[in-house]
Amino acid sequence: MPPRGVRKGSKRARQYEEVKKSEKKAGRSESRAEQIAARTVNKEKARSGESKSSSRSSTRGSSASSRGGKQSGKGPGGRTRDQLYNDARKLNIEGRSKMSKSQLQRAVAGAS
Repeated sequence: MPPRGVRKGSKRARQYEEVKKSEKKAGRSESRAEQIAARTVNKEKARSGESKSSSRSSTRGSSASSRGGKQSGKGPGGRTRDQLYNDARKLNIEGRSKMSKSQLQRAVAGAS
């Protein structure tokens, strides 16, 4: 069920369903997928001026759709060791549990 203020069949309702489906496909639970979809829709509504009020963090920075999940890649360190470890696990890289962050970066880059 889309957030309050979103009419059935509207662009935001379709966006909600699409984000929810995408999150479920990524392995999230039903309730977590609904939360993420609702937050995404609410933020996009705030950005485009469709909501009555909006927080400063909702209107600044790049939008979620243009960012494409690149939030944690910021800064000098890039992705965290845990993120790299999870990527290595998905790629079935052996010895990953004993690797340092830099070793994981090289292994993931070489495998993908």
